[in-house]
Amino acid sequence: MNEQLLEDVLPAAQAGQAWALRAVYEQLAPRVQSYLKIRGAAEPEDLTSEVFLTVFAKLPTLTGGATGLRTFTFSVAHARLVDDLRKRGRREPTATYETATDRRTSASSEDEAIQSLQTERVRRLLDGLVPDQRSVLTLRVLGDLTVEQVAAAVGKSTGAVKQLQRRGLLALRRELETQADGVEGVTL
Repeated sequence: MNEQLLEDVLPAAQAGQAWALRAVYEQLAPRVQSYLKIRGAAEPEDLTSEVFLTVFAKLPTLTGGATGLRTFTFSVAHARLVDDLRKRGRREPTATYETATDRRTSASSEDEAIQSLQTERVRRLLDGLVPDQRSVLTLRVLGDLTVEQVAAAVGKSTGAVKQLQRRGLLALRRELETQADGVEGVTL
């Protein structure tokens, strides 16, 4: 992420300049969407849009420069994700997807399958972590936030975030080593 670009366009974005808002969105939206997707949001694209509607409305009063913007953006993303997960936990989906009537085109099936498998593997690995570890690691890696920024986003102390990160990484390492041991014993 180009921190200097964010710093340079932030004053214009805070003044409501369309080109600057677009630049902010283009810099932050892919990471926000990745964070939401990997954490299991039902509609990560929609939630990303909601995040930026909130962020853009608050931009004129935002402080802290580019760092403050990133921290605030991922705080909003985290809150929207929690809301989404709670809402889905309370009720069933209201509409079913009918593949036979979908006429859209997309990338090759092979590309989609590989991407899906990679995303699913990461999701399974992260699902093995406790929720706080999962939140901290995804905000640190996908959000590219500092420990202090993650602490502000999830409402924990920096010490707690460091411990959650360390324990989460150790748990992931153990799981990956276990998976690697299982692969070595396989013969073709």
